[in-house]
Amino acid sequence: MPQASTKPTASSRDIGMDLGTANTLVYARGHGIVLNEPSVVAVRAGTVTAVAVGAEAKETIGRTPGSITAIRPLKDGVICDYEAAEEMIRHFVRKAVPGRRARSRTRMVICVPSGVTPVERRAIVQASTRAGARAVHLIEEPMAAAIGAGLPVDEPRGSMVVDIGGGTCEVAVISLGGIVTSRSLRVGGDRMDTAITDHVRKEHGLLIGERTAEDVKVAIGSAWPVPDRPELENRSFTVRGRERVGGMPQTLQLTSADVRAALDEPVQAIIAAVRATLEECPPELSGDVMEHGIVLTGGGALLPGLDLRIASATGIPVFVADDPLDCVVLGTGKCVENMDSLF
Repeated sequence: MPQASTKPTASSRDIGMDLGTANTLVYARGHGIVLNEPSVVAVRAGTVTAVAVGAEAKETIGRTPGSITAIRPLKDGVICDYEAAEEMIRHFVRKAVPGRRARSRTRMVICVPSGVTPVERRAIVQASTRAGARAVHLIEEPMAAAIGAGLPVDEPRGSMVVDIGGGTCEVAVISLGGIVTSRSLRVGGDRMDTAITDHVRKEHGLLIGERTAEDVKVAIGSAWPVPDRPELENRSFTVRGRERVGGMPQTLQLTSADVRAALDEPVQAIIAAVRATLEECPPELSGDVMEHGIVLTGGGALLPGLDLRIASATGIPVFVADDPLDCVVLGTGKCVENMDSLF
């Protein structure tokens, strides 16, 4: 996962936000990416008072006393805890836009999954408005990802993007500035972490936390053997957890083959979404996708071998974007730089 980072900005009032399930990134007009922090809020029990937000709050997951609860306000790409989401957005806006007067005139562009309902869209707009935004414009994540990856979205040519975030996988074919066909799948990095914890519990009788599962995924996770990186096949990772039966602390050595087996179900779900989207694609655009390939963006694109596995399943070349983690927020940033045409 990317390291949390912030840097001060001048009084830019227009910002773009990739409000992700795992991480939130903020782009300030004229300054680029100014904030990248985990989407986590630590609150005191029985109140809505935030004790910590972002990187500081993430450190408390699984380690808080009974009086403090660590909350992830977004689940599967949409708000599941309205008050915590509002507090988190307000905190990030304050860090990205210094000065109360500047914040009172802030205009925001926010990414949303292509499959969100009108109620979910309204929740995001209301939370952002209550957090201080004067005006809010929503952009669908696959479009932002394609723009950030440098795909020719305005041309009469089919471009296919697969954006795998923490909560959702967005698959879309884009042409002439619009989404022709798409799939929004609530499978992403979080689902992969859950698959690892379930596999370790069922196959090895060991209970591990989500942070440990994420560490395992990053360290030795893969979706397919990578021919030019044979060293990946020989890796192992030591996890510490609690025995399912005895309840005592225990350690376990996991191999890359173990983790690949654990990740098989979410990876297959992503492949099924890609195939379903291709089946609905008009023939002319399908030819474009065959010629130019599929582009992977998002943190899930960094899973070794995922591009090879999708290519094997579809018969289409698959490429990982140059900067997959930042594609969505960079695409949002291009909209922010042209903010005046949106409002």
